[in-house]
Formats: sequence, C-alpha cells, structure tokens
Amino acid sequence: MTSPLMNVYARAPLAFMKGEGVWLHSREGGEPYLDCVAGVASNALGHCHPVLVAALTEQANKLWHISNMFEVPGQDALAARLTGACFADTVFFANTGTEAVECAIKVARRYHAARGDTHRQTIIGIHGAFHGRTYAALNAAGNAAHLDGFGAPMAGFTHRSPDDWASLAAAIADPAAAAVLIEPVQGEGGARTMTGGFLESLRAACTSAGVLLIYDEVQSGMGRTGQLFAHQWFSGTEPDIMAVAKALGSGLPVAACLATAEAASGMAPGGHGSTFGGNPLAMAVAIAAFDEIAKPETLDHVRALSEHLRGSLATLAAGWPNLITEVRGKGLLIGLKLVVNNRAFIAAAREQRLLVAGGGDNIVRLLPPLTMSFAEAHDVVARLEATCAAMTAAAEVAA
Repeated sequence: MTSPLMNVYARAPLAFMKGEGVWLHSREGGEPYLDCVAGVASNALGHCHPVLVAALTEQANKLWHISNMFEVPGQDALAARLTGACFADTVFFANTGTEAVECAIKVARRYHAARGDTHRQTIIGIHGAFHGRTYAALNAAGNAAHLDGFGAPMAGFTHRSPDDWASLAAAIADPAAAAVLIEPVQGEGGARTMTGGFLESLRAACTSAGVLLIYDEVQSGMGRTGQLFAHQWFSGTEPDIMAVAKALGSGLPVAACLATAEAASGMAPGGHGSTFGGNPLAMAVAIAAFDEIAKPETLDHVRALSEHLRGSLATLAAGWPNLITEVRGKGLLIGLKLVVNNRAFIAAAREQRLLVAGGGDNIVRLLPPLTMSFAEAHDVVARLEATCAAMTAAAEVAA
C-alpha cells in the first residue's frame, strides 16, 4: 500500500511505541533499543522524564495556546532564565531551530537597516553548515544538494571555509557584510568543532568591522557539550545573536532567538512574529527542561560521561582502524569518522539494538541523552564493538 505521506524522509523500518530514559520499545516488541539519536539531540533528558511529564500534564489541564496577541507569563519566566545564563538581553520564541535562524537573519539585517546602513545585507555562512530547511536557512548553509531544484540561490548570502582565514576575514571586511552565521560545533556537517582561538579571532574581526556574529547553537546548546552553550567553553567569544532549539524543549517543539539589546535594536512591533511560538504549553515544559539541564550536577555529569565515553571510543577506534579513523566533536555531540559507508554502519548498529545518527563527511553521530548512565555508556561501546565485528565478518564472507 502506498503511503499518503509525502516522500521526503528515508526512514528506517522501525516504529517506536514507548520510551523510558535512554531506551525505546518498538512496535514489534523484543529487546528495547539503546537510543543515541535522542530525537537528533532534542531529547536531552531522555524519554518521558518525570519532571517534564509533570510539567506537561499540569499545564495541559490549564491552557495550551492563546497566540501572541496577549501576554504569556511563561515567556517572561523562560526568557529571564535564558538571558540570565548567557550574553543576551532579549529573546524571541519560535517553534523550530530553522525558525530561530530565520529570526536571527532578520534581526541582523534590520539592525543595519535601522542605522541607515541598508547596503549591509550579506550573511556570511560557513562551509559544512546546516541551519534547517526553510529557504533562507538553506541559502545560509549553501549546501548544493539541499538547494537542488528549489530555484535560483537567494541574494545576500556568501560562504567561506573556517580553514581559510584570509578569505573569511576579507568577507567580513566587505562593506556589504551584515553578519557571520556559524555553528560553534557543526552537527549535521560532521561533528566538527571550532577552536577557541578561531572563535576569538572571529569575534574580534566582526567587532572591528561592525559585523554581527550569530551562533547557531540549535544542536550544540542546552548542555550538549558540558556547558549550557558550547561557546561558553571559551572567554571572549560571545555572539550578538544566537539560535537555540532542540533540547530547549527536550522533545517538545520550542526554539529561541537570543540577542543583545544593541543587536535587536532594529526590531519593533510588526517586525516579526509567530502564531504558536512561546505558547503556554511549550513554555511550561521548556522551563522545567531548562531548570533540569542548567543544574551544575547535570552539566558535571555530561562532562564526566563525555570524558569516559570518548576514552572508550578512542580505544574502540584503535581496535578497528579498518572501520573507524577518528573520534570527533565535543561533549556528548560525538562523531565517528568511518572508512565504511556510514549508512551501512547505522543499519548494522540497529541489528545490535543501537540507534545512531548519520552526518556529513561520512560520520556517525552519537547524541545520547545527557542523563545516560556510565553503565549505559559502556553498553553503547559494547554494541558498537559488536557492530564492528559483524561488519568485518560480513565483508570477509562477501570477499
């Protein structure tokens, strides 16, 4: 039977009916799957965390949605938490990461327009980036495969490599430059981490040229790297604008565009909006999620677990050099650079009841819940070991 769903996803042949912590139970039954996808880094507190379930249930019995025609007290409460924890002074709430990126682009361009610098419209993107699937976000990333068939590229976007500082610096110095948009840790692009020195130089160059710096922390933010936001590992690297989503709602669609008061000075009533953004239900869950993730003990656990897991993965890679050549990323945003096809590896891992994600540059990503235990992390490595053994045995039989 042909599915009525639009053919845009290459889905795995699995359906899940129940989740508990890091475990997922499939429709077919049997042993549960160990989840290192976590809704693509969204389910930061695992599945059905009791604090989130309680917040959702309580708010669901009060009020779900009223639109932004009226005040939403939960928005003020979550915005205060966010701005109190980072560089920002002001917040706009949306539903998805790509919406947060779209808002960031508009904030940056409106900032320059309000100052009379209407020629400053160019957004400088970074090769290997991913910012979501809306049209401007696609053009900001510049991935030709994602843009194919959707018409001519939009004006006002250019792209540079982080490895070619001279070219990037020249683009920033261009009088038409409005902002640089960059992920401190690329997720979809291959778990590639920007260094502190690079981000410091980028911040200084943007400040000198009057260009705004936008961070896309949709995947790297909200505790994923062991700091609340990835750029906070390095002093002197604060952005002017930042997009956050995924783990902000820990599975419920919530996103935010954060900015300094200066960067957001061009925004005024009517300049942007969202029907569902910041609705009471989303705010109640996001506040509960923020309070759990921002706890020092949560972030301490992420750092300790990451160090343990990365050490074990380095040992695994050394034992299987014919399959794994590198362990990348930061914190619990982990990439394994493969020799074999990453899609084949993902399928083989599913046979071991382990769920992992793909990524650019033939990467397999591990994005476990921040609440994963050390015992569960040991289980992850054991299942990866079994995956490597099974793939090697299959290749030997085929030969």
